[in-house]
Amino acid sequence: MMSPGERAHELHALLHRYAHRYYVLDDPEVSDAEYDRLFRELQALEAEHPALLTPDSPTQRVGGAVLDGFTKVRHAVPMLSIRTETDVEDTGAANFDARVRRELGLKEGDAPVTYTAELKFDGLAINLRYENGQLVQAATRGDGEVGEDVTQNIRGIGQIPLRLPAGCPPVLEVRGEAYMKRADFDALNERQREKIAAGQKNEKTYVNPRNAAAGAVRQLDPAISRQRPLSFFAYGWGEVTPVERGGPDFQTQFKALLTLKSWGFPVASRTQTCVGASELVAFHRAVGAERPGLGYDIDGVVYKVDSLALQKQLGFVTREPRWAVAHKYAAQEEQTTVLAIEVQVGRTGKLTPVAKLAPVFVGGTTVSNATLHNEDEVRRKDVRVGDTVVIRRAGDVIPEVVATLLEKRPEGAPLFSMPRHCPVCGSDAVREEGEADYRCTGGLFCGAQRKEAILHFAGRRAVEIEGLGDKLVEQMVDAGIVRTLPDLYRLGFTALVNLERMAEKSAQNLVSSLQKSKQTTLPRFLFGLGIRHVGEATAKDLARHFGGLDRIMDASVEQLLEVPDVGPIVADSLHTFFQQPHNREVVEQLRACGLSWAEGEPAERATLPLAGQTFVITGTLPTLDRDAAKDLLEAAGAKVAGSVSKKTSYLVAGEAAGSKLDKARELGVTVLDEAGMLAMLGRTNGDVG
Repeated sequence: MMSPGERAHELHALLHRYAHRYYVLDDPEVSDAEYDRLFRELQALEAEHPALLTPDSPTQRVGGAVLDGFTKVRHAVPMLSIRTETDVEDTGAANFDARVRRELGLKEGDAPVTYTAELKFDGLAINLRYENGQLVQAATRGDGEVGEDVTQNIRGIGQIPLRLPAGCPPVLEVRGEAYMKRADFDALNERQREKIAAGQKNEKTYVNPRNAAAGAVRQLDPAISRQRPLSFFAYGWGEVTPVERGGPDFQTQFKALLTLKSWGFPVASRTQTCVGASELVAFHRAVGAERPGLGYDIDGVVYKVDSLALQKQLGFVTREPRWAVAHKYAAQEEQTTVLAIEVQVGRTGKLTPVAKLAPVFVGGTTVSNATLHNEDEVRRKDVRVGDTVVIRRAGDVIPEVVATLLEKRPEGAPLFSMPRHCPVCGSDAVREEGEADYRCTGGLFCGAQRKEAILHFAGRRAVEIEGLGDKLVEQMVDAGIVRTLPDLYRLGFTALVNLERMAEKSAQNLVSSLQKSKQTTLPRFLFGLGIRHVGEATAKDLARHFGGLDRIMDASVEQLLEVPDVGPIVADSLHTFFQQPHNREVVEQLRACGLSWAEGEPAERATLPLAGQTFVITGTLPTLDRDAAKDLLEAAGAKVAGSVSKKTSYLVAGEAAGSKLDKARELGVTVLDEAGMLAMLGRTNGDVG
């Protein structure tokens, strides 16, 4: 039988191999379930035998405390930028080849120069440092001389090896690009939109994959960084142990990249050698044609003299290598006419002006719509119906209006004005202070927001209608049997069972779940209404302060501002919401359908016992789940945060508390178990259940 150490070593090797096959070769060797089983086995071994936990363990891709800031890293070899060729036509490649030949003193009859041609990725440059085969540091490019230590976040990228195979140099720095695939970017933005729709504060969607990737790499909380899936391509190196001390004998750029690939680093398959200017031109054209289907963003290609000896001979000028150039692609632009400017309403209520265009072929597709983003953008670009405009579509970016050709504007073209009422439901459209977007305030009534409003209302932390998920809501709304929230409670068994793929038992379960959800609490109901900026904690504060829903609906802005932690933005949002007749009507209909909750008198001005205290909950508590513990603490006036900081008053720790417990001890935060927390609340374990 193997010893724990031998088994851990075996699991290391298996998991590293499986991860390489999955992330780098895109050729999985085992099922996800089998990988997870082995991963959990290794975790258990390391927990039982802490000495077996090493920095290169596959389990160390996850975890890590929230950082206070990034440590500066001075690069052993500067990460220099390369020159950009401003001529985006074929002549750009020919001009570079001519410069190289001139610098090398080659005559017309001499042999052509061989180059390595690569893709110019649109991500964030990263330097990976390995010592004795283990990843010890990852740093951003920074200013080229000094970057930032982002090791914890980079460890989460599955394509990056934590440990190198035998035979690698003692010191190896690999340089490449952290980027986000378009599919991962779209999925990330979809999740962000769901969070925004659920009322989570400080959430946003991302403009493009490059910005999302850069934000993930430079995120102080590794747990958040891991929610933004990143990928990596290697394209070069920094410090490497020299040949005379056992380092690799790199002689050409291309063979060096193949060596990096053999050591487990992903290298883009569209990397090749090109002989002479004609093959550089062919590469530039071919990649340009393939660009829309690559699955990730590039903004050009890169040419490098292949021979490292010739690179050394060519040297640098103004800190840029003479032996390399970035050859970009022209922005894909065309002219067309604005036929109309329509305002679309997103599922979270955002109003977006969209230019309806005379169809034009640009960027590999026919474009008939272009976003104008918001009213300020329309005014800045002065776009009007009838204008001739320049449209740009670079890669898979949403087409946008770049400029208006004023000399072609027809007489009398009217200024655009953003409607002050929702074009879908007629509710007021408001623009909060400091924001660029107008939003519809008829969230419970607006057809554009219908599906999102229903899903939020039915959520686990809101009214909770078990069994009512995305697909079913989409079916019911598309079939026209649910138009507003009260329609849910008017559904009968017959209407449900007639839906496609709805079995009798499922229909009956949903009817029962709807009936059960009628008994709720005022905070849950308030949160379920989806009022902008009103999250769970604010809903609880409002219910505690006013005692009843009618008092909240009738409150003035000034009265709302008396609620703890309710500021002007939240107060205005609440007041505007309940001033909309549509929203009040939906609330009254929900009450008429039987939704009810306990109400009481407004809370006294006396301070709640835990007011001003911030708690963090971690690990598994003996009798309470995390949500129940959070509810108890918030009912006593405490705030419950997600991470430990200097502002944390108490950490409530259960079994397998992990890094938050370490952080709390480091900061001197008082640590409580469940019993200690309940004692502060004046309760015992027998009081909850």
